[in-house]
Amino acid sequence: MTVEATKETRGFETEAKQLLHLMIHSLYSNKEIFLRELISNASDAADKLRFEALHNGELYENDPELKITVEFDKEAKTVTISDNGIGMNRDEVIENLGTIAKSGTSQFLSTLSGDQKKDSQLIGQFGVGFYSSFIVAERVEVFSRRAGAPASEGVHWESQGEADYSIESVDKESRGTTVVLHLQAEQEEFADGYRLRSVIKKYSDHISIPVVMLKDEPPAPPAAESEAEGDAEKTEEAPKAPEFESINSATALWTRSRSDVSDEEYKEFYKHISHDFAEPMKWSHNRVEGKLDYTSLLFIPSKAPFDLYNRDTSRGLKLYIQRTYIMDDAEQFLPMYLRFIKGVIDSNDLSLNVSREILQKDPNIDSIRSALTKRVLDTLDKLAKKDGDAYLGFWKEFGEVMKEGPAEDFSNKEKIAGLFRFASTQEATDEQKQSLDGYLERMKDEQEKIFYVVADNYNTAKSSPHLEVFRKKGIEVLLLSDRVDEWLMGHLTEYKGKSFQDVSKGELDLGKLDTEEEKKEQEKVEEEFKDFAERMKESLKDDVAEVRITHRLTDSPACLVIAADDMGAQMRRLMEQAGQAMPETMPTIEINPNHPLLQKMDQEQDEDRFSDLAKVVFDQASLAEGGSLKDPAAYVHRLNKLLLELSS
Repeated sequence: MTVEATKETRGFETEAKQLLHLMIHSLYSNKEIFLRELISNASDAADKLRFEALHNGELYENDPELKITVEFDKEAKTVTISDNGIGMNRDEVIENLGTIAKSGTSQFLSTLSGDQKKDSQLIGQFGVGFYSSFIVAERVEVFSRRAGAPASEGVHWESQGEADYSIESVDKESRGTTVVLHLQAEQEEFADGYRLRSVIKKYSDHISIPVVMLKDEPPAPPAAESEAEGDAEKTEEAPKAPEFESINSATALWTRSRSDVSDEEYKEFYKHISHDFAEPMKWSHNRVEGKLDYTSLLFIPSKAPFDLYNRDTSRGLKLYIQRTYIMDDAEQFLPMYLRFIKGVIDSNDLSLNVSREILQKDPNIDSIRSALTKRVLDTLDKLAKKDGDAYLGFWKEFGEVMKEGPAEDFSNKEKIAGLFRFASTQEATDEQKQSLDGYLERMKDEQEKIFYVVADNYNTAKSSPHLEVFRKKGIEVLLLSDRVDEWLMGHLTEYKGKSFQDVSKGELDLGKLDTEEEKKEQEKVEEEFKDFAERMKESLKDDVAEVRITHRLTDSPACLVIAADDMGAQMRRLMEQAGQAMPETMPTIEINPNHPLLQKMDQEQDEDRFSDLAKVVFDQASLAEGGSLKDPAAYVHRLNKLLLELSS
């Protein structure tokens, strides 16, 4: 087969073309990050070769010294980044360079606003690695061969970053990958040794393998005439081999003492391992010695990735054993609700047989997982106490994921709950800023429970008729409106000895918050309107399980109450939207006999008219809590009929 026969032209995916176009047209103000991304990819390739070579030393091909080489050509206007890492075969080149991302691209594009400054921050969250090369290059070539494959299985990939790319087979003697950037005319500043060196030192000094460039040699001094005459009689010397020098420190950053690592170095290392363009919010660097011996460097991102809510996406820490790279996504070291944490763990105590099954059964994994989880939670707790505004920024990005914690991590349930933030009736805003500790401090002396209400959105929650008696008595209620909230409260039943109470479920019992006089008055009203409640139940017998006199309402005529053990309205709607068949349940309707509408109903002699009024009150109570009507047309008909009667 000839080389030409294997050449083909392929089109980028539509979404990839859109994203490339956005990047190429001056989206980044800081163009030099392309070099950091390409060096980071080369470093990953070297790590992967080290791992595979643990089981097959022949992959080194008599070239065990791993390095990344950066070269430039001023005349050709090119910058070349080469590595002797694992390399790629044809299928891997198509998979890795033919698409920008395996998931999240559509979601990313849907959030773009057209504002270049804002959109550049979004691109940073998305992370595009190799494709940042098109920020400075008008054309990019990639030459690659997988370690262990014959020279004839080299691959040449080329694109101008527009609609398509070409790929063909070539001979490549050395393993690894070479990326050649043909610079745009206005980006020729990067075809310069000093410029490239400064960028490498700035962004990639922490890379654990050498990043090398040709050594700059001073020009030779002019020779004397007598020496020049003698030179003609001398034989020419063989040209000197090019001499390379390492630009970076080539020391794994996590192995260094914390006092020797600057904040800037931590930030750049985070960007290296996460491919995130934004800086981390916080980090924790620790060395543990004793029963277990390991080093961890954990980062809390400042922005959530686009695939945060995809629980099936790859996640976890970079795992090293005795400085040897093992795997990228070691998910066993942190629970699922902390899947946004990035970082590195380097252990001396784990077996090199690191199949997933072995890791899950290793008791040392459980010990390290427990310690790292506690470290992350402690770091977040310190941030919340030291810088409340910064912590609220974290909560906006990752709060919903943290709410998965109580169900997944029973041993840390209370510590996790202490990090939660909620909206509440304490504030006239939808911002989730109230902690449970703050709620406990503000509780009334006689209050025995933490009260909350769950709704589909903040406005529905704050306007819930179930809050009326709490407002009257000045009792704070937490307003929960995230999709995960009702599920969360099924697992978070108490906090620091105080149980939680959903104010929309079961019979309301305020305990000592109700005086003896109020309780006697409630009993008196119940007896007085007992017959009215029975009459209303007859009208609503197909819709409600019970009609009872309310102690919750002060302004509204009625509200719907779910049985204490039944699934809440929010969860029920979510399950139905997901296609789950839900069993039929009937709510209880609580009525406020002091409301003028109900007092007027009590005097109504026409049973048909009374029934219409009862059903309108029921439907309005359903709408007030964010529900939908079983028969909207019937509701409109009854309401119009009553309005016409009033106007006649």
